Amino acid sequence: MPTTLPPAIFLMGPTATGKTELAIELCQKLPCDIISVDSVMVYRGLDIGSAKPDTATLAETPHRLIDICDPAEPFSAAQFRTRAIEDINDILARGRIPLLVGGSMLYFRALEQGLSVLPSSDPEVRARLEADINEHGLAHLHARLAEVDPEAAARIHVNDPQRTLRALEVFELTGKSMSSLLALEIDNDLPCRLVKIVLTPADRAQLHQRIEQRFQVMLSQGLVAEVKALFQRDDLHADLPAMRAVGYRQVWEYLDGQCDYDTLCEKGVIATRQFAKRQLTWLKHQPPEAVFKLDFEEKPGQILTQVLKYLAASAI
Repeated sequence: MPTTLPPAIFLMGPTATGKTELAIELCQKLPCDIISVDSVMVYRGLDIGSAKPDTATLAETPHRLIDICDPAEPFSAAQFRTRAIEDINDILARGRIPLLVGGSMLYFRALEQGLSVLPSSDPEVRARLEADINEHGLAHLHARLAEVDPEAAARIHVNDPQRTLRALEVFELTGKSMSSLLALEIDNDLPCRLVKIVLTPADRAQLHQRIEQRFQVMLSQGLVAEVKALFQRDDLHADLPAMRAVGYRQVWEYLDGQCDYDTLCEKGVIATRQFAKRQLTWLKHQPPEAVFKLDFEEKPGQILTQVLKYLAASAI
């Protein structure tokens, strides 16, 4: 990526590491505008469980790509990429620095690397494939996938219905294997050079403790009541992406009578820790020379000082 391009900052890290707080501090020191990179904050009404900044904070430090769609409307990584690039261009045109902040690693990857052109899901094809599973079993469909797309079949576990269905759906809609489509050259040109910062735990036990504490705070702030308002809507159901989000899925199950309150608390913490583990795994594969990593438990003020020093060295 040419170094002559204007900069944009990626501020990444697992959940509960203080990314939003650091982003707001950076906006007070540098001419930055924040773009949220969060697959849950995009939804209106999903506030407490997504740790969305409150109204006063958003009024003082606006975040783009927050509250942009209804939870009944699935929002894809492709839609995020389109909207984010529009916002990046707008911020750069104003002579300011885009500051992309969040923990949705798929969104970061989509923005940086682009997305392959895969067809949208087709309800008729999907229903037919699901009927095949019900009649013949998942192993039968996975064997069919091995015939038409052996590379995908080797990558997808035989007990993974969602990915097996998607790979076969792509083949039926295009006549081409999903693997061959994913290998096509992708337009991933960005109008900026990326400067990446990662907040990460030196000790995962500290992160786990913070995750548990934060989930308890969310419950005390009214997370159950927030999800109950969504649960009572006729147009929402448990299979929507918004309702499958960590925390929301567990409360939905509680409201649906699938577990008691203590189990909700336990499952919510476990799911959030698992989510953080997936985030850390993705971040681990970032080239070390391409990111600036800091322990999120640094002394107050030290993180901001170190980040400002790194950004200055990166010509920001």
